[in-house]
Amino acid sequence: MVRVRETVAALASGVRFGKFASVGAVGAVFDIATTTALIVGFGVLGEYAKLVGAEVAIVVMFAINERWTFSELGAPGRLPTLKRFVRSNLVRSGGLAVQFLIVRGLRQLELSVVVFGFDLWQLIPIPIAIGASVLLNYVAESLITWRVTRS
Repeated sequence: MVRVRETVAALASGVRFGKFASVGAVGAVFDIATTTALIVGFGVLGEYAKLVGAEVAIVVMFAINERWTFSELGAPGRLPTLKRFVRSNLVRSGGLAVQFLIVRGLRQLELSVVVFGFDLWQLIPIPIAIGASVLLNYVAESLITWRVTRS
């Protein structure tokens, strides 16, 4: 029971979550900018451009989280940092999969929310999926990548 309380306390840090969410916003900018540049500037197929944009965002978010959000955690050195980077990539890939599954699942409900002739139901699942992914990524990054409960 003590371990559960320690874990909840570590995850409940409002400051850390605020930093994490801020870093996510920066990552979103890099994702969108990279994806757009590849599609518009280089004619890359949208799906491939999105994969590259997502990976650029993951790298940027890792670097900022490593230096700011979780700076007091993790062993120093190249090898421990590389291990955290690989774990972070796996965690973030899981977050992307969750987003995809939520959007796909909610769209399968075949609901409609038509406003001015446009079906908002095509957009509504996206922020729901992003919110779920942010929470999942925060918990997984905290516990798996940076191991906030490790003494």
